[in-house]
Amino acid sequence: MKEYQIKSTIYEFDDLSECPEYVQLLIAKAKEAREKAYAPYSNFKVGTAILLANNEIVTGSNQENASYPSGLCAERTAIYYAGAKYPNVNIKTIAICAGPVGKENTKAVPPCGACRQAIAEYEQKQKTPIEVYFMGTKGKIKMVKALLELLPLSFDKGFLE
Repeated sequence: MKEYQIKSTIYEFDDLSECPEYVQLLIAKAKEAREKAYAPYSNFKVGTAILLANNEIVTGSNQENASYPSGLCAERTAIYYAGAKYPNVNIKTIAICAGPVGKENTKAVPPCGACRQAIAEYEQKQKTPIEVYFMGTKGKIKMVKALLELLPLSFDKGFLE
């Protein structure tokens, strides 16, 4: 048996003012999107803003359903909309803001597993990394320079050949 170690690098900003201006804008848009979330079951709202290579910004929020698997996370709502509206435009950066309704959350919330896989697919498709910034409703912001930092050993189309 061999042992392998996988290393990820995650950057942390103590305050939004430490982030580049375009990230500050994306996070503001993610916070606005979060307010539009439909989360009556989990009471956990998520907003996402995506910066595309053509400088368009696409947003999304989580949309729940009484039949739980029928809902969709904010990240996938936004990334699939970006893919449908701008199919040949690369995704540069994703910002995520998340937390429970009526409570402040200072713990940075990364994308769930299904969203990581969806973002990884786009990263692999476009052959360029996607920066991902994530936070709670306030406080520190975490960032990875590529989604694969959050999802090493990801499943991709190479396994289907």
